[in-house]
Amino acid sequence: MRDERLGKIADNLVSYSLDVQAGEHIMIMVVDEGELLAAELVKKLYAKGAFPHLRFVRPKVQREWMKGLSDDQLAQMVQWEQEMWNGIHGYIGIHGETNDSEMKDVPEEKNRLYAQYFHSIARRVDNDIKGIRINYPTAALAQKAKMPTEEFEDFYFEVCSLDYRKMSIACEPLYQLMDQTEHVRITGPGTELQFSIKGIGTQLAVGKRNMPDGEVYTSPVRDSINGTISYNVASQYKGTTFDNIKLTFREGKIVEATANHTAKLNEILDTDEGARYIGEFAIAFHPSILHPMGDTLFDEKIAGSFHLTPGQAYNRADNGNRSTIHWDLINIQRPDYGGGEIWFDDVLIRKDGLFVHPALLGLNPQQLLR
Repeated sequence: MRDERLGKIADNLVSYSLDVQAGEHIMIMVVDEGELLAAELVKKLYAKGAFPHLRFVRPKVQREWMKGLSDDQLAQMVQWEQEMWNGIHGYIGIHGETNDSEMKDVPEEKNRLYAQYFHSIARRVDNDIKGIRINYPTAALAQKAKMPTEEFEDFYFEVCSLDYRKMSIACEPLYQLMDQTEHVRITGPGTELQFSIKGIGTQLAVGKRNMPDGEVYTSPVRDSINGTISYNVASQYKGTTFDNIKLTFREGKIVEATANHTAKLNEILDTDEGARYIGEFAIAFHPSILHPMGDTLFDEKIAGSFHLTPGQAYNRADNGNRSTIHWDLINIQRPDYGGGEIWFDDVLIRKDGLFVHPALLGLNPQQLLR
């Protein structure tokens, strides 16, 4: 990626996404590649009078470390980490993984042990401090998108440099409507689902927590979901790619789950009690992201999609569900993916991926790209 483009993205992250102020301590965490963007961020943070801090994670080494984790080791580490994170005002995570299957052979019990000990820190990072996560345009990510590296870099720059201030204004009507809605119904191929979102609260996601971004989210009332959903976007979880995921709900709980790896899917959903309940419902609308590429940060923003997420709820739209997992599973409702409808209180708001409610037309791609 060319230096001037890195500088622009770094400026957007520091000035818009985190709105960094002088004297703040900002943690920059780089996973695998991403040093060039991190260097630009350090320059921007110092220019703001802030204090950058750096941490580098190398998955090949992390893999070996994870395999040997113990309770005593993690108890001591969490004590150190909690003290550090209590003094951090903001977080920028740069994910430049070159092999997202690197951790595939880490035993599930070690993943659970790590998640158990770091749960409180993860909740603080997700909910109590400002933070942004951005992927880095590696050759591996370009390969996922089935693009030459240079073409992917151009795409990456386009979606990360969208006018998110304009998007924020455009999605205000959806925020207002969702916040006033009690009953949601979703239909589509293999999907007939109903639930309540009454009283949960609604949040905008417009470049303040993720980059790229573009969604409005809430959570279902925990025990209100009934019906079946068939997801049409493959999803990778800890090195395994799941496809054709189908979930059946009864009074909020996933009572049946199938996929190409059904046994492993159910093992994940049995991580804890909250893993079989939903912690997020989001409607997405990034106008330049149209097709899945096997990366959740991009895929969950696809125009005409929604995601319904087993696991942990966010504090900002909290239905009370608690879990060590938060797994964004995605369904695209555009005609080229089978179509579908979303209804709010018996009023059709989106059909086949396009908003049809008069107040929401500004969120359709041709409007957001003007």
